[in-house]
Amino acid sequence: MTEDAQVGLDVTAAAAALRERQRPIKTGYKQDPGSALVISTATAQVDQAGLTATVPTWAGDVAAGLHPAAGGDGSQACSADIVLQALVACAGVTLSSVATALGVQLRSATVTANGTWDARGTLGVDRDAPVGLTGVELIFDLDTDADEEKVARLLELTERYCVVARTLQEPPPLTVRRA
Repeated sequence: MTEDAQVGLDVTAAAAALRERQRPIKTGYKQDPGSALVISTATAQVDQAGLTATVPTWAGDVAAGLHPAAGGDGSQACSADIVLQALVACAGVTLSSVATALGVQLRSATVTANGTWDARGTLGVDRDAPVGLTGVELIFDLDTDADEEKVARLLELTERYCVVARTLQEPPPLTVRRA
């Protein structure tokens, strides 16, 4: 058997395994739509003296601090970068899942997000300057033999099912309140 044929079998087997793993979950959600509503929570411990906020994650604690453009020394994570990192993580996992479901073999794939923000707004230098990301670009670098139509479908479905991308495209209402 050729290496390409073996890869084709691996993708087919992976797609079948993914469908099998998700089948009972999807069935449960169809039978009880309310069970599909998931509450995700993140909490940060604020250290005013250090000008940081530490966020426990499944992969360990992340200390966020000021970006160098806002007076930080670059030794802590930047919150805007964390948003972009969440985007590429979600898009990457979604891309992998959709590629598997479609039977598309990715020899390699990289997802990059570029975001622009104006430090003047964050620092209160100019009240008319926006605060927050004002533009985000998501770039997929794929090495695959899939034809352009299949790749276009792959990217369309990845964008459609990526939770973070959809949240950025159609932001939900945000409520700020004191506990």
